[in-house]
Parts: sequence; C-alpha cells; structure tokens
Amino acid sequence: MKKIEAIIRKSRFEEVKRALLEADIEWFSYYDVRGEGKMRQARIYRGIMYDTSSIERTLVSLVVRDKNVEKTISAITRAAQTGEIGDGRIFVIPIEDAVRIRTGERGDIALYNAEQEK
Repeated sequence: MKKIEAIIRKSRFEEVKRALLEADIEWFSYYDVRGEGKMRQARIYRGIMYDTSSIERTLVSLVVRDKNVEKTISAITRAAQTGEIGDGRIFVIPIEDAVRIRTGERGDIALYNAEQEK
C-alpha cells in the first residue's frame, strides 16, 4: 500500500477529483493549504505592494493498493497539469499496514470491500 499526497492548484481540484473518480479511486481527503514556493513576486493594488510568495494550494491525500499507484499518479498528473510553473508535486509514501476499525480487517482488504473486487 502507498499513501499518495498531491499538492495541486486550487483551480485544478475539480478536474483532479473527476479524474480520480474515472480511475475508480473513490476515497480521498483534501485540504486547503498554504506554502512557500520558488516564485517570489509582489503585486501592487491601489498603490499598496502585496507579497504573493505565500501560495494557496489544495492537498489531496489518499491510500491505494500497490496495483493502483501508477493509474492514480497518471490521473492526477493529467488533470492537474497546466504546463506552467506551480503545477504542484506528488509524493508517494509507503504504508506499513491499514486496519478497518469496524471489522478488524488488516492490510489491502481494509481499504476496499472484497465484494467490490473487479
């Protein structure tokens, strides 16, 4: 199992969500986050200079089986990519175990229902 965390543009979240659902990835969490990036610029609005180095993004977090890692990365990349600086990053983190609290099931089966296997 792997945990995938993707930091993406807020404006591309709906496309990423749609791409994940089309790839049969139906469970994920997301959070609005702020961070610092390479781009440093100041914007002037009505004569006042504003620092825009703090970047608003969305963090999408999900845990998938090893067999679904590549299709998940591919779906996120296709949907989030604009070709511009600041498209984001994807991190893949190994997960040692998962436990379904309701049934006590452990491992891959704790992520999905066995009846839903294709």
